Amino acid sequence: MDAIPKSRYLTYLAVALTGIVADLWTKTAVFSWLGKPLRGVDNTWWLLEPFIGIQTAVNQGALFGLGQGMSHFFAALSLVAFAGIFLWLFRFGAAHDRFLTVILGMITAGIFGNLYDRLGMWHSNEIEEHLRNGVRDWILLQYPAIGTWPNFNIADSLLVCGAASLVFHAFWYDESKQTTHLQADKK
Repeated sequence: MDAIPKSRYLTYLAVALTGIVADLWTKTAVFSWLGKPLRGVDNTWWLLEPFIGIQTAVNQGALFGLGQGMSHFFAALSLVAFAGIFLWLFRFGAAHDRFLTVILGMITAGIFGNLYDRLGMWHSNEIEEHLRNGVRDWILLQYPAIGTWPNFNIADSLLVCGAASLVFHAFWYDESKQTTHLQADKK
């Protein structure tokens, strides 16, 4: 197999680091502004009431709040997923595909943005038990006739968009165009 172009390493790192910084910065900024969620207190700031708002929440589980209290399990799973991504890209050659490199950079950013929270790096040891090792969420979407979507953050968005892009790539991506890009990178 041909050597992976150095530009792929840089692309992957740039996407992953940009996503991680954007996620952690926005979480920190919103939680500094609105404070941590308190039971019985509505700390919602509306962008477009009652549809889009900013509201702090903490999720000790995973997608849609499943697995509450299993933060350490999800942290370990995150590390396994990262190892798989890294091996797939740079050991098994997926990084030859520019689009796949970007997608997996997005997913890596999502993994590490939420892993930071799951490891409890955003709070002190004196935090309330229901917030400990939880992922900070702040984006609120709701439609009154249907209900409220669970709060989420930029890392969650990167994970979902990355997963959707992987499905697109698997079923609809035109690899013949990718071959042209690879040949251009070799020159």
